[in-house]
Amino acid sequence: MDTRRAARWIDDFWEAEIIPSISTYIGIPNKSPDFDPAWEKNGYMEEAVAHMLGWATARALPGMTLDVHRLPGLTPTILIQLPGTAPGNVLLYGHLDKQPEFEGWEDGLAPWTPVRRGDRLFGRGGADDGYAIYAALAAILHLAEVDAALPSLSILIEASEESGSPDLPAYMEALGTRIGDPDLVIALDSSAGNYDQLWMTTSLRGMVLGTLTVQVLDEGVHSGMAGGIVPSSFRILRQLLSRLEDEATGNLIVPSLTITIPASREHEAAYAGEVLGDGFSHMYPFAGHTRPMAESATDLVLNNSWRGSLEITGADGLPAVADAGNVLRPATAVKVSLRIPPTIDAAAAQRTVNDLLTRDPPEGAAVSFDSPQGANGWHAPVTKPWLDVALTDASTAFFGKPAVSMGCGGSIPFMGFLADRYPSAQFVITGVLGPHSNAHGPNEFLDLPTAKRVTGCVAWLLQTVADKS
Repeated sequence: MDTRRAARWIDDFWEAEIIPSISTYIGIPNKSPDFDPAWEKNGYMEEAVAHMLGWATARALPGMTLDVHRLPGLTPTILIQLPGTAPGNVLLYGHLDKQPEFEGWEDGLAPWTPVRRGDRLFGRGGADDGYAIYAALAAILHLAEVDAALPSLSILIEASEESGSPDLPAYMEALGTRIGDPDLVIALDSSAGNYDQLWMTTSLRGMVLGTLTVQVLDEGVHSGMAGGIVPSSFRILRQLLSRLEDEATGNLIVPSLTITIPASREHEAAYAGEVLGDGFSHMYPFAGHTRPMAESATDLVLNNSWRGSLEITGADGLPAVADAGNVLRPATAVKVSLRIPPTIDAAAAQRTVNDLLTRDPPEGAAVSFDSPQGANGWHAPVTKPWLDVALTDASTAFFGKPAVSMGCGGSIPFMGFLADRYPSAQFVITGVLGPHSNAHGPNEFLDLPTAKRVTGCVAWLLQTVADKS
């Protein structure tokens, strides 16, 4: 591949063809079904699908098919396919549904308003994961422009990922014959440790989500008159959470929620930590003198990939400070987000957590843990030599530095599903979600130079599959 020519072509194509279209997409509030139960009635998902499909159709290659598939009651799915001129079969994955708005956007920025500031395009969904269809198709179009051989290609863009991909299995079953058995799956929906090289995700943590509720009264009472007599629901809730984690360190203390980390992943984490160095100190918008939870960069990588962690992401029963009276509140409820190591069974973890949180509640409080959702993690198969070389070469060609691999702290439920469905496939899980890109939070942005370079790396990988066959 003439990488200089490819980089120029990709840069021009992004600037002229992609950025205007993805900006329009950012302006569509097509929230995932978990955050917009009336998504069908509101029509934003259909608007986003039509917009993306229209853009792709206008740039379709001869022989390319572009379809929207709809199953009753499920979000739509886009499937773009191109027959190969060489052996090999590649599936490229992305999604177009979005997280909700969230609070705290800077002045001049808003979730549904695309704003370009230098090399960054702000707005909800650009990086997570609207860029995927554009990068995948741009890589294919460049290879076609230079008459390169191509394997058979399928681009699948779903619309329920931010809700845990509940609709994906039905579509994979319906479209399985058309997609076939990929040699390589490229998922463009993951994180990056920096913007200086290609980052590969080799594992994903699983998760257990649920609402923990502690009730001590049927109604609120005067906090002075009841204090010391009626137990605090907040205090009891703290005690229950301490059954899961050491509040001084954040470490999970339940043996069945911890594992022995594979030696290969420890070595991988050591190299990733070496590359990142003290970058963790600047990776997030720490307040005051807050610092990362470990001194060693390697430990921080492992903490975020092969060890569990607990966060409280929401609460009920707690009035705003300005509205808080002297009341001993009847109940406290919190949303528990528990990340678990990649190889732990999520269903078993749910049972363990439910038992720990509800068994023998302190002072006889009424305690419940409603946990309708859990997801298994994922551990990548061993990378074959040809792919390992291709990843290093692609990153060096377009970023100027070799690729880096490490586990990801987040959960992408569809990965376990795809791994089970395609046990002989190789997987490349990558993305553009680098430091401060803030997917799911305020001020989400797409780093445009990184998106362009990832596009080049995808083109390199597609050509490698064709050439090796």
